[in-house]
Amino acid sequence: MQPGMEANRSQIDQPQSLSANSTPKSQRKLWLAAIKPPMYSVAIMPIVVGTAIAFYQTQQLNWRNFLTFMFAAILVLAWENLSNDVFDSETGIDQNKAHSVVNLTGNKNLVFAIANLFLLLGISGVVAISWWQRDFVVLGIVVLTCLLGYSYQGPPLRLGYLGWGEPICFICFGPLAIMAAYYSQTNAFLINSINSSAQNLAALAAAAIIVGVGVTLVLFCSHFHQVEDDIKAGKRSPVVRLGSKRAAQLIPWAAVSIYATTIVSMISGFLPLWSGLVLLSAPFAWKLSSLLGKYHDQPAMITESKYVAVLLQFSSGLGLSVGLVIARLLN
Repeated sequence: MQPGMEANRSQIDQPQSLSANSTPKSQRKLWLAAIKPPMYSVAIMPIVVGTAIAFYQTQQLNWRNFLTFMFAAILVLAWENLSNDVFDSETGIDQNKAHSVVNLTGNKNLVFAIANLFLLLGISGVVAISWWQRDFVVLGIVVLTCLLGYSYQGPPLRLGYLGWGEPICFICFGPLAIMAAYYSQTNAFLINSINSSAQNLAALAAAAIIVGVGVTLVLFCSHFHQVEDDIKAGKRSPVVRLGSKRAAQLIPWAAVSIYATTIVSMISGFLPLWSGLVLLSAPFAWKLSSLLGKYHDQPAMITESKYVAVLLQFSSGLGLSVGLVIARLLN
């Protein structure tokens, strides 16, 4: 047992007892906050976008692989979320987090077992795709993604506590997820002629930036309302390192990178003009930038900011995907 585990366990018991005395309605709210259904958009959208690029370039869509990969991604993210709750319970950072699954159940071992079951089921789905393709590239990419995901909060690395969570998030949900989804459809990265393949790779790179930045913003914005808890637990998130004001000033630039990548890719011909539907997400970017720009140091005012970031991530990814499909169908 790690030092301080007994102390952390007592810290866990406190939110549990509070939730036990709460009403059924408040219990449901706590469980919804713990499960975070909207957050699973960050698992779904990279698969949708990667598949849409493959459809745009090949005119083919393998529904079996797409749906299998979708459910596998959701299961893997469920593992990530639950295991992170377990790892955070060991550091005491979630002692004031009533909607932690570990705090709600009071049974860390059960939560960890369920998390690992989700991981096993998710990996099994990816293994099935690789078996159907007679090619284990997708499996290799997903395993690498899981290892990076574990390093985010898992001991002994806990890279998220060192401020490396955002780069890890970008890599996993941007380039790696997009490439895996694309490969699950095409069974190759380089297709057609050399020039065409270069354009394909450029389109994948653009999509990786658009999706990766959107997902990373979700994680980035989740730090603003818990700065004090992060500092007490020794977690040096980017918001802790920069301060909430300077961190909030980065959000408009991150949003601009999404739209600049889209416009440059359209002008260059890497993405079709219909990809401009990404710009329909701009109101969410404006709302997120305004909200955190004004209330960055007032946790009570910004608890929902990460869900605005989810809307930005979801709408930009959906706009890109729909644009690719429309361009293919019209062509």
